Amino acid sequence: MTHQPSTINYQHFAPAKVNLGLSVLGLRPDRYHELHSLMVPLSVGDELQISPADTLSLHVVGADLPTDERNLVYRAARAYLDAAGVSSGAEIVLHKYLPLASGLGGGSSDAATTLLALAQLYPAEVDLPALALKLGADVPFFLLGSAALAGGVGEQLTPLDVPSVPLVLLNPAVEVSARDAYLWLDEGRGFTPELDIGGILQALRNGVDVPYFNALQPEVVRRHPPIAEALQALSGAGLHSPLMSGSGSTCFALAHSPEQAKATAKALAEQFPAWWAAAAAVGGRESA
Repeated sequence: MTHQPSTINYQHFAPAKVNLGLSVLGLRPDRYHELHSLMVPLSVGDELQISPADTLSLHVVGADLPTDERNLVYRAARAYLDAAGVSSGAEIVLHKYLPLASGLGGGSSDAATTLLALAQLYPAEVDLPALALKLGADVPFFLLGSAALAGGVGEQLTPLDVPSVPLVLLNPAVEVSARDAYLWLDEGRGFTPELDIGGILQALRNGVDVPYFNALQPEVVRRHPPIAEALQALSGAGLHSPLMSGSGSTCFALAHSPEQAKATAKALAEQFPAWWAAAAAVGGRESA
């Protein structure tokens, strides 16, 4: 089959995410974990340039990452092109702005954005959610483009309307393997009950302390003291409801206004020059 590439915008934004609460209910029979998490896209993220080409190629700017099958973006592109029956390829340039292995879903978002971009570039009857799930448990979330309650291994998604609250992200230059984080949780049997989603949404709307938690946080923090320092720094800067996102190491806390978020992120970047700090907002790019 011959595919003619569509005329589209070749610049694509791949948003980061945070977990506004992450509960691990237990181990499933298949040895994966049963999750209950409120996931929200953010106004900060990576950028991809994807254009038609004779073959598939990937170039990464801003990080020392492989550019072959070891890279999730490359695997996503290869999976879509094969499923769509496209004999040509794509030239992909990934501009990496998010820290690596940081609990922000950067790699998963980059992969999902690649699938969406190629579906525009080479339209075909392809089951994108099925492709996404094969690439990783978080990848289907980034196809949605909205906040969602995630269950199962993260693939059972219920879109939710979440207020666009401002927040500050702080990464203490520590890389945490998600595999390790879940292994440590298993060793400590630190399984948790479901999140109070109604209570979380009400607190977000009212700008008060949010009753969320991260089941992975205690064991990860115990092994990586800089994460505890980051949580304390966010709280000490006048923000509220600090929490580690995902498996870490990025932490976040909520601000009362976009202006406070921007000023605090700037101050933290000056206080911790070796760390990564950014102001963001839930669900849009306006406060990036």
